[in-house]
This record gives sequence, C-alpha cells and structure tokens, in this order.
Amino acid sequence: MSRQVFRDRREAGRVLAESLSKYAGRSDVLVLGLPRGGVPVAYEAAHALGAPLDVFLVRKLGVPGHEELAFGALASGGVRLLNRDVVEALRIQPQVVEAVTKMEATELGRRERQYRDDRPAPEVRDRTVILIDDGLATGASMRAAVAALKRMGPARVVVAVPVAARQTVDEMSHEVDEIVCARTPEPFQAVGLWYADFSQTSDAEVSELLRQAEREQEAARTASR
Repeated sequence: MSRQVFRDRREAGRVLAESLSKYAGRSDVLVLGLPRGGVPVAYEAAHALGAPLDVFLVRKLGVPGHEELAFGALASGGVRLLNRDVVEALRIQPQVVEAVTKMEATELGRRERQYRDDRPAPEVRDRTVILIDDGLATGASMRAAVAALKRMGPARVVVAVPVAARQTVDEMSHEVDEIVCARTPEPFQAVGLWYADFSQTSDAEVSELLRQAEREQEAARTASR
C-alpha cells in the first residue's frame, strides 16, 4: 500500500479545512498560522472557512552555547514561558535569561513587523482561535504557542494540523479545547515524509499570503454591506 502524501502545504490546508467545516462562517473564529511552514496551510483553511488569518510567532529561548536546548519560549503578544527545571538545573543567571529574552524579542518583533507590514496584532480575547502548523512531530513549538495563547484570554483554543504523530495528538488533546488532525500515519517518523513538496516557506511568501487574506476579508466585508 502506497503512502498517502500531500502534494504540498496548500493542498494539505484544503484537506484540513474539510475537518474544520463546523467553524465556517463564524464571526468569532480567528485562524493563526505558525510561521513559516504553517502559514500556507493556515491560509487555505482560513480561506475555506471565511475566517481572518494572522500569524502567531514562537521563539525558542536557547541556553547560551547550547542553543538547541531551550530553557523557555517567547511568543506573540510578549508572553514569555520559562522552564524552571532547566533554568534551575543549569543555574542560568537572571541576567542571562533577560539577555536571551531581549535578543529573541527583537527578532520576534522584526518578523512580526515584516509579516504584518506594521498592522496591529489581532485581538484574540473571547474568540475561538484555530492554531495551525504544517504538522506535529514532538509538538514542542505548538505547545509553547498554546500555553502563550491561553494567557491572552481566548474563548476556545483549537489546534489543527494536516498530519501528526498519534502520540503527540493524544497528549495535546489534554492541553487544548480541541485538536483536529487530518491524518495520523504509523509509523510517523517526520512531518516532511508526508509531503511530496516540503520545500522551505519564505518570509516573502508568508507576507504575501497574509496580504492576500486581508484583501479577501476586506472584499467580503464590502460585499456584505
């Protein structure tokens, strides 16, 4: 039996949208893509649902000299999450925590300005927010996004991905109001295996998709007046 793969992220987003159809046409729904790879998926889903699209950025706070090891994360809205166990075990000093946070906050801010063209961040309070990425392996970035988003007061947090490891879906189901996953193949191994084209999404593509989504929303508002 051949492996069932998505042609690319855009096709994956259209497939995922079918599983999110109950959220179509609702004024309280906001779709947030995790840049960069989650945005093409999120664009197609938001387009199908008639929902506004934006980005939700997460930056890992890496241990100096061992940046692959995270002692926390920084997310859109200035929300910082620290892994106290790692901070205490490695005796990371407060000034180091603040220095790394400042550096990553600068990069996060740069990316948000680049992607949004200085448009303000969307209001998530009391809304149903659908967080979308192109897939979940361990789910570390998505978990950080979920934890940060919850602090911003949404009415409901939904995680939606085209493909994921079954264990990750099961674990994350306890952390959000709903998790929607189109496919959970076994063995999973890696997200990229389930795409024929898994080439890197560029910053320019992210920016253009956000502009295109905004134009579509404005056209829909005008048509409904």
